[in-house]
Amino acid sequence: MKHKPWNIVFHELISLKVKILKSLNPGTEGLEGIVVGESSRTLLIASKGRVLRILKQGTLFLFLLPSGEKVLVEGDNILGDPAERTKRLKRGRRR
Repeated sequence: MKHKPWNIVFHELISLKVKILKSLNPGTEGLEGIVVGESSRTLLIASKGRVLRILKQGTLFLFLLPSGEKVLVEGDNILGDPAERTKRLKRGRRR
């Protein structure tokens, strides 16, 4: 299934471009990069030759979809195991 603004919180995030707009850690605000990994509570973002682990909780992300659309996502909405999140979409649980 293609990335769409309505299904981004259920979808695989790895390989998407992302920018951190707000964070509990102000030092990461403005960071841009590519998602290279994900756990239930963090995203691994490659930026400027390094990989940073960013907490999802309390962070506002701006994702750039392959179609060129930009989508705001609150990190609290993507908390949890990535595999379980993608299964919710297949079960038809749209938000």
